[in-house]
Amino acid sequence: MNTITLDSITRAKHQLSIVYFFNDYRFEVSLWYEGVDLLELENKYGKEYLEWIYFHIAAFEFNKLISLKPEQVDFGCYQKYCTEDFFTLWTSIQHKVWAQWRYENNIPHYKEPTLAHDYAKSEDVPAKVSNDIGTTEVLVFCGGGKDSLVSARIFETLDIPYASFVYSSSIYGTAQKQHRIIDGLLNGLKPAKIHRQYVYDSFVDCPILDLDASIQSASLTAAETPSSIFASLPLILSEGYQYIALGHEKSANVGNLIWDVTGEDVNHQWGKSYAAEVMINSYIKNCLVDNFHYFSILQPIYDVLIFNLLRESLDLVEHTHSCNIDKPWCKKCPKCAYVWLNYMAYLPTSIVNEMFGEVNLFDIEENQIWFKQMLGLGEHTPFECIGQIEESRLAFHICKKKGLQGKALELYDDFKDIDFQKIAIHFTAVDDQQTGYPDKWKRQILRRMNEVSATSVEYIARYF
Repeated sequence: MNTITLDSITRAKHQLSIVYFFNDYRFEVSLWYEGVDLLELENKYGKEYLEWIYFHIAAFEFNKLISLKPEQVDFGCYQKYCTEDFFTLWTSIQHKVWAQWRYENNIPHYKEPTLAHDYAKSEDVPAKVSNDIGTTEVLVFCGGGKDSLVSARIFETLDIPYASFVYSSSIYGTAQKQHRIIDGLLNGLKPAKIHRQYVYDSFVDCPILDLDASIQSASLTAAETPSSIFASLPLILSEGYQYIALGHEKSANVGNLIWDVTGEDVNHQWGKSYAAEVMINSYIKNCLVDNFHYFSILQPIYDVLIFNLLRESLDLVEHTHSCNIDKPWCKKCPKCAYVWLNYMAYLPTSIVNEMFGEVNLFDIEENQIWFKQMLGLGEHTPFECIGQIEESRLAFHICKKKGLQGKALELYDDFKDIDFQKIAIHFTAVDDQQTGYPDKWKRQILRRMNEVSATSVEYIARYF
């Protein structure tokens, strides 16, 4: 029986190391915390409670081994922490995040691996704690992209103090390069403090799929957002933050396709969705830190408003990056194509050309399939963190009206009779019903969003 096993969790002052196995294959992930003393935290909250936190971090790091199609999961000596509530959360996230993986591998009815041992009793795990809240209440995640810039600027505009959290991961290249690029953006922002985390993972770039023909898997998947939330908890406890703020927009709630075999919504971005936010928040509050809350400040708005918001930060747009292949821009992946398309639609073309080196991504052959899928002319939209079909169509329309040219713009003829004004009205609206905003800031944040909605409508109207 193919089994994934959590083998060991060890810690030093600033490092957490996790060893896990797929059958006999050994992997390790190491998380380094800048400015966080894990030993000091153990003295404050107790070693057993911190091990309870470490277990969650390890479990959501090693769930990427689901990509190898295990039949069984064994938490080893840490099974004493695997309560029914925990395993329900773990498997629920696995089922939703790995829907894309199941679709790509054509295994619609694959279920989560069975547990190799009994559940731990809830009364036998450490009790949740209350965090000692510090002077700065909000920790804003910063990945260096457009969403990070817009999120931070909203807090600054509303005079809400915040700190920034940046993490690097092996999957995106060297840590030094990742932090150097993001520093270019942070240097123009005003966080009260900057925290960095370094994640080194031996699994994400391993050749196991190439070397072992017995493993029938075409791709690897990781639950990056849920993992990053749990991995930030030592920092939350160390610095006394009450809130985590992310930049996940409304389109993260909409999937790439409805799978006809299962009827489910296959959503590449499900880990960023409001449903995931509610699920993870509830668990952490009930089981780990009772005065913790995380929310997305961009949850009520679509990318259309986010790209329009960037015109208020033209001084920093050049320091943003979004590529997950070759940072800052490979110019040939769906993420680069999508961001470039919308930058060209909503920002001065001179700034975009300077960022991308005068390259017209509409003419690059590798991008033709991405643009076709974005416009709804393929079986599904690209499996990336991008907006909905109508948002791409609106951006195409604006680019066409701006006089831009390129091979991909020939696709415009397939949808030029669409009611773009109706699309614009829908995607510039602010949804005040589905938001996890703290009550004390909710009204002023929504007021700010509605102001942006009005100016965005004015900008788009000139192209009708």
